[in-house]
Amino acid sequence: MKYSFLTILTAGAILFASCQSKSQTEKSADKDSAAQTAKTTASTGTPVDVSKIKVADAKTILARKQVPILCYHQVRNWKPTDGKVGKDYIVEIQNFKDQMKMLADSGYHTILPDQLYAYLNTGAALPSKPIMLTFDDTDMDQFTIVRPTLEKLGYKAVYFIMTVSIGRKGKFVDYMTKEQIKQLSDEGNVIGSHTYDHKNFKKYAGKDWEEQLDKPTKKLEEITGKTMTEFAYPFGLWNAEGIPELKKRGFRMAYQLSTKRDEKDPLFTIRRIIASGYWSPKTLSNSIKNSF
Repeated sequence: MKYSFLTILTAGAILFASCQSKSQTEKSADKDSAAQTAKTTASTGTPVDVSKIKVADAKTILARKQVPILCYHQVRNWKPTDGKVGKDYIVEIQNFKDQMKMLADSGYHTILPDQLYAYLNTGAALPSKPIMLTFDDTDMDQFTIVRPTLEKLGYKAVYFIMTVSIGRKGKFVDYMTKEQIKQLSDEGNVIGSHTYDHKNFKKYAGKDWEEQLDKPTKKLEEITGKTMTEFAYPFGLWNAEGIPELKKRGFRMAYQLSTKRDEKDPLFTIRRIIASGYWSPKTLSNSIKNSF
């Protein structure tokens, strides 16, 4: 499947409006070995061997209190050319720093997918006031601005990578390089898949499964040396028919946006909310409490 660079640039203009509507694996040269030995330490300090966890029934998972998960896109200052809708997906730099300070001052502790997976399936303990931070679309500012901000607070995050954009420099936004993505992974953050070029998951057919899932997974695993277990739906849109395709490819959890979780596959319809560029730290705090 071929995509023109013009198409990529055009898509860049709308990606910050596109997502609406994977505790850390131990470092290892062998990604399969890492996946089998991955452990996470909950607030009790007791190691949990994620590889041996048996998936709980849907009713059990749905009965557990949801962990707040935030979804961010661009973190940069607004420009005169940014539209009203676009600003919803662009959090200005100082506002983002203030939002993260609010989370830290409020006692929130960031968790990663291993911890969430253990909690949802076994009830494993989590830190007090757990929260997950996720960043979509591979934007360069997630490395240059988000990374140092979170590092100062001791926070870790999940970065969902759209592989078509890796290393690209566009008219509207630049994107992270392979080296930067690997650095994020090496520093203890989690890299997840966000497809090749953000095509609507509900429309996949034929070779789409290879182009949008298989090839991106292979590329990200080559970059990080780690198995991809987390997936974020483009636009937050999903359908039940596609979930088996994710499962047979080894994905463990998949993340949508704010719609109701699927009663049969809650691990593949985990909810996130978009942190709006219009929200103050106080508004974000209230939205977290009201949404989860």
